[in-house]
Amino acid sequence: MPGWGLRGWGLRRRGRVVAALAVLSVGGLAGAALLLDRLCPPPLERLADLSVTVADRSGQPLRVYTNAAGAWRLPVEADAVAPLFLDLLLAYEDRRFYRHAGVDPLAALRAFGQNLGAGRVVSGASTLTMQVARLLEPRPRSLSAKLIEAARAAQLEWRYDKRAILGMYLTLAPYGGNVEGVRAAALTLFGKAPTELDAAEAALLVALPQSPSRLRADRFPERARIARDKVLDRAVEAGALSAKAAAEAKTEPVPSVRQPLPASAPHLADALRARRSGETILTTTVDGGLQRAVEALARREVAPLNQRAGMAALVVDNRTRAVLAYLGSSDALDEDRRGPIDMVRAVRSPGSALKPFIYGLGFDDGLIHPLTQVADVSTRFGDYAPRNFDRGFTGDLTIEEALQRSLNIPAVLVLDRVGPLRFADALRRVGARLVLPSRNAVPGLPVALGGASINLWDMTTLYSGLARGGMVAPLRLQPDAAEEGGVRLLSPSAAQQVRAILEGSPPPPGIVQAQALRGAGPIALKTGTSYGFRDAWAFGVTERYTVGVWVGRPDGTPSPDRYGRNTAAPLLFQLFDLLPADRGRPAGPVTAEAPPELLRRLQAGESGQAVGVRQPDRLRLVFPGGDMVVEALGPDGRADPLTFSATGGRRPLSWLIDGRRIALSPIAREVVWRPEGPGPVRVTVLDADGRSDSALVDVR
Repeated sequence: MPGWGLRGWGLRRRGRVVAALAVLSVGGLAGAALLLDRLCPPPLERLADLSVTVADRSGQPLRVYTNAAGAWRLPVEADAVAPLFLDLLLAYEDRRFYRHAGVDPLAALRAFGQNLGAGRVVSGASTLTMQVARLLEPRPRSLSAKLIEAARAAQLEWRYDKRAILGMYLTLAPYGGNVEGVRAAALTLFGKAPTELDAAEAALLVALPQSPSRLRADRFPERARIARDKVLDRAVEAGALSAKAAAEAKTEPVPSVRQPLPASAPHLADALRARRSGETILTTTVDGGLQRAVEALARREVAPLNQRAGMAALVVDNRTRAVLAYLGSSDALDEDRRGPIDMVRAVRSPGSALKPFIYGLGFDDGLIHPLTQVADVSTRFGDYAPRNFDRGFTGDLTIEEALQRSLNIPAVLVLDRVGPLRFADALRRVGARLVLPSRNAVPGLPVALGGASINLWDMTTLYSGLARGGMVAPLRLQPDAAEEGGVRLLSPSAAQQVRAILEGSPPPPGIVQAQALRGAGPIALKTGTSYGFRDAWAFGVTERYTVGVWVGRPDGTPSPDRYGRNTAAPLLFQLFDLLPADRGRPAGPVTAEAPPELLRRLQAGESGQAVGVRQPDRLRLVFPGGDMVVEALGPDGRADPLTFSATGGRRPLSWLIDGRRIALSPIAREVVWRPEGPGPVRVTVLDADGRSDSALVDVR
């Protein structure tokens, strides 16, 4: 018995040693596996090379770009596809997906037996995880490749959960040609998101990756149908689908053509993609349905115009400043119409479309009142003599009527009182940039009638401010754009009065009756036409929406008889028809209170400069006065100095020659300047409030 005790003790000791060696072996293998995992991580480069998708506010694609490899490869998560699709996929490809660790031993044994019995390969044993490994790292089919796939599958299972692995498969699965992933396949075959797939569609998308080139539905629809029906039969066997549902799905036709991927809002999409490179999903504020309707309207309505004419439009939600529709051109692919040019950002002359903001500043400055009387008569402002669009004059009328009828002389009179430089600076402060005809030019009275250029984006931003109580803030293209309170351009009362006046503007012919039938509220309307009929504009504002429209030829050539009221305004009302009927409350009525005594009439002085009891000490050049010839050159060709002088205005005074400042006089109202040689020069004086006076001098 003692001997047996020693022998038993030895056996137990040997068992512990064997167990320890086994533990060490397993630990060593685990350590080696961990080291290999760190040294050879899964190759995820293909998973990172995704198509860029610009999406609308609901996440649906507006425009999709191919990836660096030229493929349509859209990211997909398992939760972003119809549950039925996943049921059919697992029933057909990998029934034990949630129970194995990357390799399915039962499937491997079954495939080995079937292949041995048939004497050839008739069945495979690749799990979905092994297929993901092959998609991540494609290599020729061989036994060694299969072993590598098995090892990579185990590695993927170690690193990621099952839903993440499913997402990899759904993103990379091949569907023939350059279409990869179930989202791109659903869009190209059915024109829908993978969340909306029915049984027939889901079964087809399960079948195609088995042999994407041989089963392409657009080339071999009968092969694709047979493969689809096989998936449906397998789903019935696995209990994933009822026999009745499968039979109904088999009656559905297989799509015979591929649909193009979405390509809406191309100019906006290109700009966002360039601005936020590296991001694969760019969500916008755009309403996808509205955007497509706006694009269809543009193609339809531009067709009857000149073959080189184009259109641009913006639709804005005033409450959030969100851009709901962005139309850079009627057709981005139409070279004849310069479609690739984004006319939302193109700088053009606005004609008289800036007048509402001139009047608004006049209201805030206490210079005018909606019922102030003004004379629309022939008036000269130095060497500037503006005329109305119809070349005629109206006589006495109110400021309200002058703005509604977009008369030119009253607008120039008000701008003269406000100050062109101050007006341009007020626009600059709220983010609207005026572009003058030359680099050294100074804003002058022609700004009221289109003498400076601006783009549709900035103009629509300004008009949206009328609905926001005079506060102007940048429009938003993406939901994550920073919230901004904005900068005040007009007081709430001035903005309300301007909008109320514009609600009384005459609409295009035929619109009144249509408006009444719709029961919609009034639209504050302002149109504009640039010199030579080059640009036709229309802007409409309600409490909820602002719409801006530009029509013209992008090459800048004239379009005779095409102007804001007969070309752009009808399109604007059609765009409003695409919006919800609830446009918010009207701004009206226009004040009925009589203006105070000092504001009952806006007068013009002898030289045409606006004068009034609120500003008797206006800025005026004493010398030179008007257009004059000055004999300043001596026999040697050297010019004698000239002394310029001015009266009125608030100091300091700035003196400019041809737009270039030559002096600043904080106290004196005179400045000495020596001409550089003979020829005409424009002398301008500006005061601290931005008011100006100028004269043309011919030096001889």
